[in-house]
Amino acid sequence: MPEPPFDVPRLPAGDSLALRPWTLADLPLVEEASGDPYIPLITTVPSAYSHAAGVAFVERQWDRAAHGTGWPFVVERVADGRAVGTVGLWSAPHARASAGYWVAPSARGGGAALAGLRAATAWAFAALGLARVELYVEPWNTASRRTAESAGFRPEGLLRSWQEVGGARRDMLMYARLPTDPVG
Repeated sequence: MPEPPFDVPRLPAGDSLALRPWTLADLPLVEEASGDPYIPLITTVPSAYSHAAGVAFVERQWDRAAHGTGWPFVVERVADGRAVGTVGLWSAPHARASAGYWVAPSARGGGAALAGLRAATAWAFAALGLARVELYVEPWNTASRRTAESAGFRPEGLLRSWQEVGGARRDMLMYARLPTDPVG
């Protein structure tokens, strides 16, 4: 029997941000992320933006929720409704999920990744009853490591040659958070 589709709710993420499902109005966010040298290497954001590629990216986010493989959220500024980044949770067996996040270059440094990761993780534990959320970060990515640790994720080890990034196998640091772990 197939799993039911996942619902991607709207959630508060601190005082000035919210998480919500993707819409086609988020194409400017996809376009900006496409121009970043790193985001397309580690995600499914198109490296060469076109309207069709942007629409296909958003539709993939809808498909993930519709097919029960994940909860892709947009991080949105409440004051003006501007989409500034994304955080996603991808379903894994045994009451686990894997998290990922990125922020558009023009919005970095404002705490969007941290607020989004905290909100998505808290929701996953409370609403979904998950026992564990994991995430993977390249060792050199100090900003992402700091975000994970500030959101209460603990480093658990180095996974050698874990993931292909830009055509090369890369080491990843594995982080995890349990519902009983304190938030940073």
